[in-house]
Amino acid sequence: MKTVKWLALLIVPALAFAAGYTVRRPAAAPAPDSGRRILYYVDPMHPAYKSDRPGTAPDCGMTLEPVYADDELGSADPSAPKRVLYYRDPRDRDYTNARAGLNPETGDTLEPVYAPADTTGTIRISPDRQQLAGVRFATATVEGGARTVRTVGRIAYDETRVSHVHSRVDGWIDQVFVDFTGDVVKKGQPMLTLYSPDMLASQQELLLAARARDVMKGNPLPSAAEGGQSLFEAARRRLELWNLSEAQIQQVLATGRPVKNVPLASPATGFITARNAFPNQRVTADTDLYTIVDLSRVWVMADVSESDIPAIAIGNRAHVTLPYAPGARPIAAKVSYIQPDVDPTTRTLKVRLEVANPGLRLKPEMYVNVEFQVPVPERLVVPAGAIVDTGNQQTVFIDLGDGYLEPRQVQVGERNGDTATIVSGLAAGDRVVASGTFLIDSESQLKAAARSMGMSPGKMPEHPHD
Repeated sequence: MKTVKWLALLIVPALAFAAGYTVRRPAAAPAPDSGRRILYYVDPMHPAYKSDRPGTAPDCGMTLEPVYADDELGSADPSAPKRVLYYRDPRDRDYTNARAGLNPETGDTLEPVYAPADTTGTIRISPDRQQLAGVRFATATVEGGARTVRTVGRIAYDETRVSHVHSRVDGWIDQVFVDFTGDVVKKGQPMLTLYSPDMLASQQELLLAARARDVMKGNPLPSAAEGGQSLFEAARRRLELWNLSEAQIQQVLATGRPVKNVPLASPATGFITARNAFPNQRVTADTDLYTIVDLSRVWVMADVSESDIPAIAIGNRAHVTLPYAPGARPIAAKVSYIQPDVDPTTRTLKVRLEVANPGLRLKPEMYVNVEFQVPVPERLVVPAGAIVDTGNQQTVFIDLGDGYLEPRQVQVGERNGDTATIVSGLAAGDRVVASGTFLIDSESQLKAAARSMGMSPGKMPEHPHD
């Protein structure tokens, strides 16, 4: 009887101690009735903190949230059969169906798309979480035809339409008819009159040669007549080379008197951009009296950036617009020359365009906007925001369906505005993440790092306070 009493005295306190321990220690929360298996618990504010039991985070006091097996890859049994996400037409990737069958438009047999088995970096983000994170998707498409290269240019004279006025003989200016810079002249218009002793003497020689020719016509010797004609032609030719017009030569022969002050006519139509002719001024054959520029056609010297140089070629079409007239109609232009050297300061290349100038709207030294229409071959493009560029590699995230996102390395080619060319790594029709890529990339790297450290289900670190 005493033995029984002693056993009772020992057992009752032990049971009471065990009961007290059970009350103080938090019990593991059972999985919800939905059948979803809980892998571990995570701090919603600090996802790096994980625990295999529910409770609160020691640093911020937040209630730990469960992470379910269907939210984390790698938890399924490798020997389990693959799970079909949906069915897709192998030729028309935009056509999908939840059930197997045929595409009613093409008659092709739909092929299954399975949940990913390779867990390297692949993550699953539920559609609700994608919406909260602002994730948007886009489809890789094949584009071609032409693209636009925009730059600025400066209006310059067409150097093939610039004329200089010179007197071919020495003399003195008598009268000046074009007396200011900016004046408009027409071809053949008198610009000044010139007195030249050499020109006066040559006209007198022409008159003497004309009389000698007439005298020699009656000579019975044929050689004498031919000599008189040759002398007349030589005197006439000298005046022609000194720019005395045919009408002026006929005037001298008709009147029998030389022209003392010979008019000097404009060789072209255009604007006077430089003047160096004044009354009573002595001039020589090398004196540049006027500069005349025809502005009916002008050049546009466009600065093309170094990256766009390979796309520009002689003969390419372009459009010129005036920045101060946004509603004005663009003016057609054509590339006529590409300079061979790059500006070392701006890293740009000068491209020359020829432009018609109706109404003289384009003024020299004016700045204009230039758009080149550059033909390009077909290429695969995605939004530029879909690419995560770390410097040594470029990554995009492929939408595999049902919330699964797979990181894939790609080779990026030319970038044009909001789009980028994909050289390799993608196919037309692939659906990629177009925005929110950095958030997804961070979560992918975080989960990949956790797996590499052995933080897979069944190996979760213990709560530091347990």
